[in-house]
Amino acid sequence: MPDASTADAVHPLPSPAAQAERLIELGVHEIAGIPAEDIRAFAGTAGRGRDVLLAVHPDRAPASALAPLLLRDGKPGFVVVDMPDVDRFAPTAVELPDTPLYFVAGPDRGDHMANWSPEEALPALTKDGRTPLVLTEGVHWVLQQPAVLERNLCFMTIGSRLRKANGTLDARTPAIWISNGTGRDGRERRNAPKVGWCWWGNRHTWLGFASASGREGQ
Repeated sequence: MPDASTADAVHPLPSPAAQAERLIELGVHEIAGIPAEDIRAFAGTAGRGRDVLLAVHPDRAPASALAPLLLRDGKPGFVVVDMPDVDRFAPTAVELPDTPLYFVAGPDRGDHMANWSPEEALPALTKDGRTPLVLTEGVHWVLQQPAVLERNLCFMTIGSRLRKANGTLDARTPAIWISNGTGRDGRERRNAPKVGWCWWGNRHTWLGFASASGREGQ
């Protein structure tokens, strides 16, 4: 597999303690119903020198509540209008720690997989010992380090899928990118962070596949 993207090296994550304060500042602890001191205490358990993202379990803080907290060029994030079921996109083929708070180790944007389809990317990530990010983890990453979301270097979060009533998976797969302010987004949202979707079998030259080396709970 080609070398991983350097987004994490160029835009390193803040310390876990700083990430905890960021979540508290944004009110994520209130969304999740977790005392601020609990978030600070959990952040303090991270080992030194580890490249970890502090995440709140999607059962506690869903994507619909987190997306508006994103900010770029003074514009808040949003979920596309044709994804009203965004919170039904649940972890699929990945296992999250069964804890309110957990760490995501070694997040990577997956630039080297741009112009791959999700269908092609998932087995390649698995073969390489990587686990795809779920949507809320991707949002957490951009909340903590907005610079990882760049024009022509955005990413999909294919660890989240929607299972339909008949048991099959919806062909939509979540992604986070930057709005061009066209169509139903509205001109006022140009350059805003955007939670949307792409088809499972389609390729996009400007979307990589965000992944991690692992997860660790409380």
